[in-house]
Amino acid sequence: MNNCVFKKARDFIYRNARPLDLALWRYHFDGGSRKEVIDVLSFYQNADGGFGHAIEPDFWNTNSTPISTWKAICLLKEISIDENEDVIKRILAYLDSGKDFEGGKWYNSVKSNNDYPHAIWWEFQNENGNPSDNPTISLAGFALKYASKDSALYKKAMDIVTTAAKAFIAVPVCDMHVTPLYMELYEYCASIDGFDLFDLAAYKKALFTAVNNTVCTDTDKWLKEYVCKPSVFYDTSKLIFEILDNELCNKEGDMLLNEQLEDGSYVVPWLWHNDYTEYYIAANWWKSDILRKNMLYLKDLKLI
Repeated sequence: MNNCVFKKARDFIYRNARPLDLALWRYHFDGGSRKEVIDVLSFYQNADGGFGHAIEPDFWNTNSTPISTWKAICLLKEISIDENEDVIKRILAYLDSGKDFEGGKWYNSVKSNNDYPHAIWWEFQNENGNPSDNPTISLAGFALKYASKDSALYKKAMDIVTTAAKAFIAVPVCDMHVTPLYMELYEYCASIDGFDLFDLAAYKKALFTAVNNTVCTDTDKWLKEYVCKPSVFYDTSKLIFEILDNELCNKEGDMLLNEQLEDGSYVVPWLWHNDYTEYYIAANWWKSDILRKNMLYLKDLKLI
């Protein structure tokens, strides 16, 4: 076990992390509870059930947005909660409301983003919103798993999922921001008893193709540039170790052991590309998120 790498990471977390990232770290590594994570998450959830308040550090919109809600769901998946949790019911209420939804998709960006510090890619530019596969593909999978089967939301999710899966099987989507959502969709569908909306085996085959074609094979870029590494898919599923060559996954693990910064963190390989100085606060928040995922990845590779 590489105790030095883990200790430096842990020191950084306790010195720098937001309460949310600290609670998640404690849950995974220091005996923290699921309740502790949910309690902290509640401060990011709005009355309508959606999430905001910079839970996604690259835009600080306090209002509920589909992307922020998707981010919260990803964190909830880490702690394995079930449909009886109040936080899940409130998320379903937000998704069922029709807010930030148009043309069969949830918005990727919303108008109120522009009222708060944000990265350039979260800038709202379309008068009528920006419906997108990101995060629609994953949110529809979530609704399919957790919404009541007699609800309008379930029927909406069923239509989205059936159409998206058919298209994906025919032409796998290879994009570092969208392909992981198709992996999340696979996880949701595979966990539903008696699932029969589409051919899961054919979908899984397409997923293998998409992931292999999305991960950057130039390993020299992995920790220096904003490119797709194996671990991009790790936070959605350990299936990545089945999909990708083990040597490739271990290559990233070795790099994580050797390229940790002196303070215990890792480089955040992106900028906001605008004048918001809040970027530097957000980058420090991101370091804790990146650290948790990197240590979990290393743990599953048995490198720490």
